[in-house]
Amino acid sequence: MRNTVELPPAEITRQIVAGNRVVLAQAITLVESQRQQDITLAHSLITRLLPHTGKAVRIGITGVPGVGKSTFIEAFGMYLTQQQKKIAVLAVDPSSSKTKGSILGDKTRMENLARNPNAFIRPTPTGNTLGGVADRTRETILLCEAAGFDVIIIETVGVGQSEITVRSMVDFFMLLMLAGAGDELQGIKKGIMEMADAIVITKCDGENKKAANLAQANYRHALHLVSATDSGWQPQVLTSSALENTGVKETWKVITDYLEFTQANGYFNRNRQWQNRSWFYESIQSQLLQKIALSEKVNANLARFESEIMNNTLLPSEAARQLLTEVFRGSI
Repeated sequence: MRNTVELPPAEITRQIVAGNRVVLAQAITLVESQRQQDITLAHSLITRLLPHTGKAVRIGITGVPGVGKSTFIEAFGMYLTQQQKKIAVLAVDPSSSKTKGSILGDKTRMENLARNPNAFIRPTPTGNTLGGVADRTRETILLCEAAGFDVIIIETVGVGQSEITVRSMVDFFMLLMLAGAGDELQGIKKGIMEMADAIVITKCDGENKKAANLAQANYRHALHLVSATDSGWQPQVLTSSALENTGVKETWKVITDYLEFTQANGYFNRNRQWQNRSWFYESIQSQLLQKIALSEKVNANLARFESEIMNNTLLPSEAARQLLTEVFRGSI
């Protein structure tokens, strides 16, 4: 198989739409590249694929480390494939801030799902991106949709950094929680609860069942105290056990009920439109930062500004204003 970069764009498009996993994986690698020529090719490719996108259900799943995200996703994914669904899992791994490396171990944690012919697992590092998602997650979602996947799951790092980023690219946002790990209602931020369309209490089995059922009741009560959702949907609280394979079918039922509800009241389409607008403004910020970083004017003045800031002779905000004024003088 030739490398995707070597194939004509029309052929790459045809191969992805036909469901070629090798070409899809190579296209995702292309999208993740920071090289300018790769970025240009990736944008051209996704533009060609746009007519084939938008038909999948996009699900975001987050939760604290140790909650069993990968275990839950494997059980959930296996159930969906039994329902004749093709699923793609974009499992985002934390990167080292020093080495930029990532463990990328999600395939080993989801062995059965990784071997399933109707599933595609793509682990990617977060790089410098906050919010527990990779820098090019949105583009990767579109590629997977064009390849014919029915359900796309984004598994986030779950480190509590701006989960709103995840919410802004999915249709359904799921928060996984553990019972019996201290004061559950104090263990998460109200803001994350307000974004969740469903909370799933994991590991509801054995001696933990009683604690899980109690946590379910507590969360149901707590959800009545948070602000109403934009969609008008009442978030649901479920229990699940990957060990006993319970709660998975019920979780999918909640998701399909949500989709029917939001499609009927028009929120589903409005949400997708808002997400595209959000993507647009995020891209402006990202590309402005890249442009500034590559600017000779910036590099020429950066050391001086840093020195003045560190010596408390110049406010950081004023330094930023002066720098931007210099960069864009006469260009905007």
